[in-house]
Amino acid sequence: MAGASVGRMRAVPAMRERWRRGKRGWPASFPVAQLPNAPLLVALGGLLVAAATHGSVHAYARSLFYAGFAAWAWEELFSGANWVRRALGAAGFIYVVAKLGVALEA
Repeated sequence: MAGASVGRMRAVPAMRERWRRGKRGWPASFPVAQLPNAPLLVALGGLLVAAATHGSVHAYARSLFYAGFAAWAWEELFSGANWVRRALGAAGFIYVVAKLGVALEA
């Protein structure tokens, strides 16, 4: 075995492979869960800021949450990978519309 070299084996996939898998969704044949997209990340950021603040910053952060969540819901409703994702989009959009109705005292 003198002079033989053994290559390094990677037990975990590269970060690029993880990102690709996350964007594709799980399970691959019928994606239900996947990494959050940009509108959902904006919504989650607004929610975190709203939870940590008070006053006008809280109000603006909540509005950012609802705007991001509405954008995510719209995108899922009309571009979802399957019926489950489209149903999640519809439920999210109904939630935002109902909250907006309450806020406007409709």
